[in-house]
Amino acid sequence: MTVKRLICVSSEGSARARACHGELPGWDVCVVDSLAAARKVLAQQHYGVGLLLDRSDGNHPATDDAELERFLRQHHSMRWVGVFDAPRIDQPVLRELIAAHLFDFHTRPADTLRLQHSLGHAHGMATLGKAVPPYKRMARDGHIDGNSAAIVRLRAHIDKIAAVDAPVLISGESGSGKELAAQEIHLRSQRAAGPFIAINCAAVAPALIHSELFGHERGAFTGASRDKQGLIEAASGGSIFLDEIGDLPLDLQASLLRFLQERVIYRVGGTRTIPVDARVIAATHVNLPQAVAEGRFREDLYYRLSVFPIRVPPLRERKEDLPVLTDLIFSKYAAERSPQLKGVSREALQAMARYDWPGNVRELVNRVRRAMVLAEHRLIMPEDLDLPGAGPIVAVAEGLGSSRLSAERSAIFDSLSRSGNNISQAARDLGVSRMTLYRLMAKHSIST
Repeated sequence: MTVKRLICVSSEGSARARACHGELPGWDVCVVDSLAAARKVLAQQHYGVGLLLDRSDGNHPATDDAELERFLRQHHSMRWVGVFDAPRIDQPVLRELIAAHLFDFHTRPADTLRLQHSLGHAHGMATLGKAVPPYKRMARDGHIDGNSAAIVRLRAHIDKIAAVDAPVLISGESGSGKELAAQEIHLRSQRAAGPFIAINCAAVAPALIHSELFGHERGAFTGASRDKQGLIEAASGGSIFLDEIGDLPLDLQASLLRFLQERVIYRVGGTRTIPVDARVIAATHVNLPQAVAEGRFREDLYYRLSVFPIRVPPLRERKEDLPVLTDLIFSKYAAERSPQLKGVSREALQAMARYDWPGNVRELVNRVRRAMVLAEHRLIMPEDLDLPGAGPIVAVAEGLGSSRLSAERSAIFDSLSRSGNNISQAARDLGVSRMTLYRLMAKHSIST
């Protein structure tokens, strides 16, 4: 017989809790005395059903409703049954909380048999749902989630690359998870105990990036009132992640090449060499060989960086991961969801599978989070995701490439229209950077 698991939150102790729910043969019951203790247990173990024994007399003050709601939002995937003193049920705040978050409720004195029936029913419904919570469903723990062939292959490459202390060049579209891949390489390497320093080369002004990367000496330029350690130096003993390396100015490329060759740096305005033991992990969404051919990127630096090149697949190449990723997003941001929302509908998942996600995982996170707040039903529906081009599947004759470009163009038009041609707002809506949006607009000949 399968053992049913129950966590019971009771400030009155195990004996009083047992007197309330009676003997529960076939159940593994864990009794905790507070919501804080329950959080610790649930962080380590999975329970499908929970029992809240709320007492509000002189010796046992009622649980704070706001704290209880935060707790239930955090553990929304469980089926909760509550037992309350009758006067508490007349409180409007508690009534709303019960309606939004509890599977069933009882008033004291509870009918033991009826309470056991409620717990059994809750267990049955939990079993019909997801017997294992989303964050336990991964093939392995880690930053890069999913079980598609493309992700399994990527993780296998990362496992091998992490063991070798050499530069890595990660390619992939914006929002596909290049920084997560870099973190995974770092955490699986011998440098895991050291720092992981990340910088977006496209996000720092060209006049400042040299100082940011290599540091400066006091008096090196106006405003340099003290010595400053650069990010490469700060990463010594660990890894430095240079995102959007293709946007690094040419003069900085020469300095970075010197560091990769000699493992020493010069601060701006300094004359002494500083040895630095940091692994360089770079990432780009641009075609670096093409940039080399066009004179925008140094060929010698490209070969220094691409000792181990890997590619992070875009979301459209791993759509079988959408249900898993959606579950993870739903669990991570459960505290933000509307109270009545319980999950994602099958229709929404089908609409997501028909969409090509030009903003990749970043766009998926943004759309699901927005739907979690704005959805008006118990499940997220296709219209809550506001997916452009998520209608019927495009005819095969149109071709996959044409379908993707059409969806991408439609997404850009829709975002610009909603934002009143505000580039920053449209970029946030799509889950991409402003620079990426400008590139996509040029690609599709879109102007504001």
